[in-house]
Amino acid sequence: MRMKTFDSDVEAADRLKESYTTLTKEVGKVIVGQQEVVRLLLTSIFCQGHSLLVGVPGLAKTKLIQTLAATLHLSYNRIQFTPDLMPSDILGSETLDKDRNFKFIKGPVFANIVLADEINRTPPKTQAALLESMQEYSVTIAGQVFQLQRPFFVLATQNPIEQEGTYPLPEAQLDRFMFNIMLDYPEYAEEVDIIKSTTTDESPELKQVLTSEEIIAYQHLVRRVPVADNVVEYAVALVHKTRANRKGAHPLANNYLEWGAGPRASQYLVLGAKCNALLNGKYSPDIEDVQAVAKPILRHRVVRNFKADAEGYSVDRIIEELL
Repeated sequence: MRMKTFDSDVEAADRLKESYTTLTKEVGKVIVGQQEVVRLLLTSIFCQGHSLLVGVPGLAKTKLIQTLAATLHLSYNRIQFTPDLMPSDILGSETLDKDRNFKFIKGPVFANIVLADEINRTPPKTQAALLESMQEYSVTIAGQVFQLQRPFFVLATQNPIEQEGTYPLPEAQLDRFMFNIMLDYPEYAEEVDIIKSTTTDESPELKQVLTSEEIIAYQHLVRRVPVADNVVEYAVALVHKTRANRKGAHPLANNYLEWGAGPRASQYLVLGAKCNALLNGKYSPDIEDVQAVAKPILRHRVVRNFKADAEGYSVDRIIEELL
């Protein structure tokens, strides 16, 4: 794949800001509201991360990712996770062709954007098959390694209401997601606009804003963004505050957290801050950029204790007070 080139990183940063503005307008033709969710999803893509989207049914989670795939000119596959789904249903399998030779048939994971719908409805073995591909960007079948297409982005969804018959993701596997994004109900005026736009025959025409080559170039650009030592130290100190009964722990963590976030949280805080700065027209992040991505990065990496549950201390409330 030919890499997209720019005359300078400053030019690339300016182009990224312009592309982001155009992308949000295009997505807004189909998705009403949810600007914060769109910002976090695009941040995750530009940081080479993956996202977990949590929301009740009917909030257009599938429509949102389909719209993003269309505006980004990327291949897209949706996998509906069920209790009887097998790893081969995701990764692919070897079959005999007409000449009685083994041939590998690629599964739906071989796409740029993969929507893993209701990932907590499938057993751990199948969950692990997808999570391994997220980490390694490859699939191993019968000892042969198959590389996944780049860019590669997994958006997994969970329904927070129905928990019967589900297989919650372990903390170690949740840690592989950059963001845990909470999707809330729309405001009244937004819901009126949604009903008006979705009960007619009209469908907006979407423009393709970015190619895969441009996305990969922007992913490399994010990693080249310079960051001041005090911003890195703030991110690391914030993560250390969550580690109960350790040096640097916040009293709130000692009271209400069983486990704190690991080093991957610090990495994603800095990466997310770099990208957030670029999307806002800045060439280097500051502490406010770290704070802008802290909640979705930390909320699935800290574990509350029984005291927090009994006193009604939510994860988001704890993070807000740590900030």
